[in-house]
Amino acid sequence: QVQLAESGGGLVQAGGSLRLSCAASGSTFRGYTMGWFRQAPGKERDFVAAINWSVGSAIYADSVKGRFTISRDGATNTVYLQRNSLRVEGTAVYYCAASATGWRIAGFSYWGQGTQVTVSS
Repeated sequence: QVQLAESGGGLVQAGGSLRLSCAASGSTFRGYTMGWFRQAPGKERDFVAAINWSVGSAIYADSVKGRFTISRDGATNTVYLQRNSLRVEGTAVYYCAASATGWRIAGFSYWGQGTQVTVSS
């Protein structure tokens, strides 16, 4: 079955950069949509970015456009989230997710355990 494992979280200062990784296994992922979500303390989990594995097209939440970049490496089955110009409000647990049914948020049925990112002022 599909398994996702995030890494790369930690403590970073506001304005800095951090790259998150998601190691994916259990499928070829051709045709999948891979996404990143985040959940801040006391808030619901929000969509951040997603990428079509086969084509490489990507979409982003308005709050991260121009600062975050999602990418994938087919050779290593890894999805990345490059985060630049980090803000304190970006403190959250970041989750990697996979969907076999396209871009719909409800279609993301596979989830990783999450990685904590803390942005200090």
